[in-house]
Amino acid sequence: MAHVAYIRVSTTEQNTDRQLADTGIEFDKIFEDKASGKNTERQGLTDMLDYVREGDTVHVHSIDRLGRSLIDLKTLVTQLNDKGVAVHFHKENLPFEVGKQNSMQILMFNMLGAFAEFERSIIKERQREGIEKAKEKGVYNKDKRKKVDYTELNAAIESGMSYRQVAEKFNVGVGTVDRAVKAHKKI
Repeated sequence: MAHVAYIRVSTTEQNTDRQLADTGIEFDKIFEDKASGKNTERQGLTDMLDYVREGDTVHVHSIDRLGRSLIDLKTLVTQLNDKGVAVHFHKENLPFEVGKQNSMQILMFNMLGAFAEFERSIIKERQREGIEKAKEKGVYNKDKRKKVDYTELNAAIESGMSYRQVAEKFNVGVGTVDRAVKAHKKI
């Protein structure tokens, strides 16, 4: 029976240190993603799902760290419970033990999952509004973005440079470096 941690932040610039730090639990394995929770296409999540076995417990700091879609959240918790794995969301104090869910837990989970999904949609809406305003002012043009050779970025990463060092060297954002690495992994 292993205690497994799943930790996620949305970008490579963010720090995961605060998540699950105060639980007092010694984790057997920690899986981490620095990616959006908009879907389940995350390497750390995939690795965690492959790793856990019956009797294990997956610990997650908060519901929105596992995902930002209510459907994805429900699917993941059900998938883990069906595998015999318990899931514990620490911030909300919601444990989902195999075969032991109650109506109040399910209600709270659905409400908090819906809020996580709502929050993501609000962020996207604000982003769209910002882009529209920038277009109106003439300061946004997607086609004028800097063209970057992902091969050069990946070579720099493979040489041992950090994402931030590569971003500074090539005068691009850390997100661009992250996209280059992800595109390289798909090849």
